[in-house]
Amino acid sequence: MSHDTAALAQIHRQVMWNRLIAVVEEQAQIMIRTAFSTTVREAGDLSAGVFDLHGRMMAQAVTGTPGHVNSMMESVGHFLKKFPAATMQPGDHYITNDPWLGTGHLHDLTVVTPAFHHGAIVGLFANTAHVIDVGGLGMGPEGRSVFEEGLYIPIVKCFDRGAPNETFFDFIRAGSRLPVELEGDIYSLCACNDAAARRLADMMDEFGLASLDPLADFIFDSSLRATLAEIARIPGGTYQAEIHSDGYDEPVRLAAAMTVGNDGIAVDFAGTAGLSSRGINVPPAYCRAYACFGIKCVVAPEIPNNWASLAPFRMKIPEGCILNAPRPYPVSVRHVIGHLLPDLMMGCLHQAVPDRVTAEGASALWNPPLRGGGAISGQARGNKPVVADFEIITFNSGGTGARPTRDGLNATAFPSGVRTMPVEATENVAPVVIWRKELKPDSGGAGRTRGGVGQVMEIATKGDLEFAVNASFDRIAHAPKGRDGGLDGANGRVALKSGKTLRTKGLQVIPDGDRLILELPGGAGLGDPADRDPALVARDVRDGLVSADNARRLYKVALTDSLGVDTAGTARLRGAA
Repeated sequence: MSHDTAALAQIHRQVMWNRLIAVVEEQAQIMIRTAFSTTVREAGDLSAGVFDLHGRMMAQAVTGTPGHVNSMMESVGHFLKKFPAATMQPGDHYITNDPWLGTGHLHDLTVVTPAFHHGAIVGLFANTAHVIDVGGLGMGPEGRSVFEEGLYIPIVKCFDRGAPNETFFDFIRAGSRLPVELEGDIYSLCACNDAAARRLADMMDEFGLASLDPLADFIFDSSLRATLAEIARIPGGTYQAEIHSDGYDEPVRLAAAMTVGNDGIAVDFAGTAGLSSRGINVPPAYCRAYACFGIKCVVAPEIPNNWASLAPFRMKIPEGCILNAPRPYPVSVRHVIGHLLPDLMMGCLHQAVPDRVTAEGASALWNPPLRGGGAISGQARGNKPVVADFEIITFNSGGTGARPTRDGLNATAFPSGVRTMPVEATENVAPVVIWRKELKPDSGGAGRTRGGVGQVMEIATKGDLEFAVNASFDRIAHAPKGRDGGLDGANGRVALKSGKTLRTKGLQVIPDGDRLILELPGGAGLGDPADRDPALVARDVRDGLVSADNARRLYKVALTDSLGVDTAGTARLRGAA
């Protein structure tokens, strides 16, 4: 083969790879457009991908969360063990929400669908979506085992050659507080896989492909070589870090020792706290998912995510630790701990490549499940009305950590990457009123680059009637930590408007006439605050993100009456610092 011919073949394979990514992105977008749950259609809490017949992920959608994508990458192999590819037929769909075979808790449904081309199975499409309700105690940390947390679905066939499994759907409808939404979401997940399978067949016809195997080999070989080349740029050695979660009733220590070698990066979580009796435990696949993501963000962010690009990252998770929960430990809010893992990985990598690592951020989502009606208020209320029955989850985020050359992002989800749910979407489907949702000044940690600010929310029901929150919040006792002289981000806070401080985790009632106040954490700063450009400090004050007092006290910047930089005053402050 001539050099020109080889180069053209290389370009041709790259075009097909890009097309495959476009196919799974369309798969994800169809899910968003057809989903019933606000968690999917508004927040984008989902994943989508295409796999070869060995269960190896070839490509993932850009839209989606790392916790779903990277743990779903493992789950397809479990489906194939129970239902080998050779037994699958067109129109078949398989489903589970098993936390240890799927993506970590019962509220995530994973659907796998075979794709056929000219009568032969050529690949598999998989997706995952977070649904609002699967019965049980609801999404929260109160369960003592996974069996209390909701309806447990093993790997089963939900559609057989296009016909719905009516027995399966009878169980689904009977086991949820929101049967219409749950059944609708399952149809949505199956429909988007069907659409992706049709698009894949069109692509294979266009490029004259009889099999995906040669393209898979190219993707995996290219990705592995590129990832190993990026790892080689990281100074070798072993780096250790720790981070703390508020936990349920006591703090949780997460510890890691990361060894960078020629053949990959190995992480040992020895020293991490033991298992909890509550639902903050993390199944191992979810631990691997977010730990890998944290490493990849620093080491190889430009390489597409697939089986081979993740293969060089290896995890050793000791038995009995909170990151390796065995069945049937409760795991409903595993994200509270899991979302801290990228910050832990960056704590290790900061020692090797400090110019490529962010400060710590709010990390864990603040996604309070809200519930109201007779189940909360009961009937013994005299003449007081009871809010209509409802079950809703709203996704919100604090600030991200400062970046080496830019500030952190305000009220933005990292590492999950989900979108903030619009107030109107929540109020449209439940008798909830969000009276206040605004950025919180001075919550971003001061630094050469500033941490992203958090936000303040004030939530009630229509008429300020009694309702409940199933709290699963973090970064309240343990604020995000700054790096290289940057200051910590602000702690979070959970309270009633009347003043009472609430527990950070667990089901709690907001009484009649009162409202729930959430103050979300801010991201931490990076570098000495006195090194920040005074013009940026003045801009932050004008934008309401930093107070004039903190500009002077923390950043050593004096301001004029019109909130410009007082150059002479700033020079005096910084000269005396």
